[in-house]
Amino acid sequence: MLNIIGLGLSYRNITEEIKEAIKKSYLVYFENYTSKYDISVEELKKFLDKKLIMADRELIENSDEIIKNAKTKNISLLIIGDIFMATTHISLFLEAKKQNIKVNLIHNISVLNAISDTGLSLYNFGKITSIPFNNENVVEAFNVLEMNRKNGLHTLFLLDLDPIKGKYMTISEALRYLLKELSEDEKVVVCSSLGASKQEIKYRRIKDLLKLKFDKYPHCLIIPGKMHFIEEEALDALE
Repeated sequence: MLNIIGLGLSYRNITEEIKEAIKKSYLVYFENYTSKYDISVEELKKFLDKKLIMADRELIENSDEIIKNAKTKNISLLIIGDIFMATTHISLFLEAKKQNIKVNLIHNISVLNAISDTGLSLYNFGKITSIPFNNENVVEAFNVLEMNRKNGLHTLFLLDLDPIKGKYMTISEALRYLLKELSEDEKVVVCSSLGASKQEIKYRRIKDLLKLKFDKYPHCLIIPGKMHFIEEEALDALE
């Protein structure tokens, strides 16, 4: 059996159902390359009272080890946020189903619903895009922004990260990238460690945000589209 478990954005999102599934597991893999949790791996091991096997991109994408173990044992894969944010997790699920392995799915909070803490309506978000580290010639993010703006929709930008190497794109780096096309007087929403106990959310002009430092990762930012007056009130309350 294979349990694919979302840990949410904070250890506070770990339910009794999750703890019970992990307790019954022979092996527990922790996918550690798509995001950053709000406690360290050692703290998570202690909290769960379980040994964790670090699962990097190679282990997940070449899933033979996990699939082989799940054929005869109760195995769990822990994923920060929700379980199907990355296509590799969906591929693992499909491979397990093809091989007639029972799969138990446990969903959790992800950035896609935590962004409602900004006060912006989830119904009014358009296509999500990302800003990679090496972005000098990257225009896809601006193409998505243009399309969303034409439809009056908010645009969520996910910022690149490499947790294994401890490398995270900062809000300032992302804002400087956006200044290729945007005015420094444009007002945007920035989020630091969204969903965790010490999250920060700010709504200000780009030139003002560039003066601030955000120490908690990961980061993301939102360029609002056409807003309902309640959304405007919620964002103004963040200033």
